[in-house]
Amino acid sequence: MSQNTLRLLLDVDSRFQRDRDQSPAFLHRRDRRFALDCEQQGISPTPERWLDHMRRLSGPGSEEQAGRKVQQQWQRINSGFATVGAFFGVFAMAGLLFYDGGQRINITVFLAFVLLQLLLALATTAQSLMGWQPWSWLTKRLNLQAPESALAPLQPALMARAGHTGGVAFALTGLFTLFILLVIQDLAFGWSTTLDTAAASYHRLVQTIATPWSLLWPSAVPSLELVEATRFFRAAPASQGATPEQWGSWWPFVVMLWVTWVMLPRMLLLGLGHWLTARKARQLLRGHPGMQALLYRMETPTLDTGNQHNDADDLPDIRTRTTASDLCDTRHLICWAGAGEPELPLQLTMHDSQILKAGGRASLAEDDHVLATLAKTFAQENSPAVILVTRCWEPPTGELHDFLEQAWEQWPAGTRVMILPLANDANQCPKNPLIQPWLRFTERLPEGFATVALLPPPPDTPYQITGASTL
Repeated sequence: MSQNTLRLLLDVDSRFQRDRDQSPAFLHRRDRRFALDCEQQGISPTPERWLDHMRRLSGPGSEEQAGRKVQQQWQRINSGFATVGAFFGVFAMAGLLFYDGGQRINITVFLAFVLLQLLLALATTAQSLMGWQPWSWLTKRLNLQAPESALAPLQPALMARAGHTGGVAFALTGLFTLFILLVIQDLAFGWSTTLDTAAASYHRLVQTIATPWSLLWPSAVPSLELVEATRFFRAAPASQGATPEQWGSWWPFVVMLWVTWVMLPRMLLLGLGHWLTARKARQLLRGHPGMQALLYRMETPTLDTGNQHNDADDLPDIRTRTTASDLCDTRHLICWAGAGEPELPLQLTMHDSQILKAGGRASLAEDDHVLATLAKTFAQENSPAVILVTRCWEPPTGELHDFLEQAWEQWPAGTRVMILPLANDANQCPKNPLIQPWLRFTERLPEGFATVALLPPPPDTPYQITGASTL
């Protein structure tokens, strides 16, 4: 399964690399047509079917399948690791069981070698899970980086799988060599260590190691008597402490030790490596940018208009239902967010105006004070009105909208708010495009409450106001 998933990922990535030279419109029509054909046939448009469809469109022999090429490369690598592992398995087991008839084979050395093999197997799996690549020099030497975008994240898992393949071959040939040496030689086993270790402690150690097979093969668990009888010392005579018949009684333990702690872990980790490779390949396939674009093209209908009209120069419709009105005569002014600084227009300063400041750097308490002050003043007037001075180039804000909503709730009914956008030159009328956002802003307020007003011409000047026209 992992080989098929890996091959599918590489084939799809290779096709996406080729499609980069095609126009988006062509790819959209092609893939949308494929999705519609699948819908008519009652099948789902999977990546496998899409690849088969692309091969039929390209014709036989027109495309070299990148997945098959890379798969064959990794098969050769796995075969190489298996060959090397098989050779070293024979060599290592022959060295461990070398017996010249004078010195017994030390079980302690055998245990240490088995522990080393188990640690190597676990380290191989750990490096693939962490994404570490100790074999990067080998992949570069073998030119395994193409296509890099799809294969690079899988390199640690693929190399770990190759390492476990070599480890399984190492364990199998080692076990086969062990059986051969047991048959053709009369091997003598014993145990020895420089440390001051009692036979009872050593027996507990081997009994713990033999726990996995103690019920399956009880005779493969050394007894305390065997442990006591087969301990040897380098300076002591070879026959001391045991009869020659007991020297070979360790072999069932040696066989099960190798099978349980060397061969089985390698096989289990090799199966885990296959599963991790397939899982990672499926994740990369689902998250591939080309796959996301392919799914979008298959799900989105195409539209051919038959013309080449380019509407990039067409502007959006910004017309409003309202127009600017004339500025009425009132002495109440609110300068919003610093508008009117450093000075107000001459037309507004000719009167005995009440100028209040709100918004911008003013606090909420100061805004509430302005609302309360005008509420008391308007309660004594028949037709209350106020001019809200703003800057025309600054768009209306949500803070101003909330301020006017509170004013509508607190001020007497019939109060008029005239929003006066000022240009950079406070004595001039702003341009029409700058007035339009304020006109649309008043449409979101309660009807009849606020309007946009324009600045009247200054006295004794030929300047004429042409109200804000609707675009």
